[in-house]
Amino acid sequence: MAEKSKKHEANAQFAKLQRANDAKKAATEYETAAAATRAKTERLKALRLARDAAAPPPEPAAPKRKAKKKTASGSLSDWLDGQAKEGRRS
Repeated sequence: MAEKSKKHEANAQFAKLQRANDAKKAATEYETAAAATRAKTERLKALRLARDAAAPPPEPAAPKRKAKKKTASGSLSDWLDGQAKEGRRS
């Protein structure tokens, strides 16, 4: 029985060490990928800024004019009469 306990304890310690090594490896891979992403972002930003500096500034767009709505020039009494003719007012 003592041997089974020692084997179980040894396996547990081995598994613990292996998980620790896997965690270190994963952290290293994560940091490497993050550094590569930062470098790529910096390179692309520099390219974008250089492109924007070389291009002439865009001309401002002319403001769009909104079409004015035609309003009825009738009076309130004309409107009320029209409503009465349509049967809306009794």
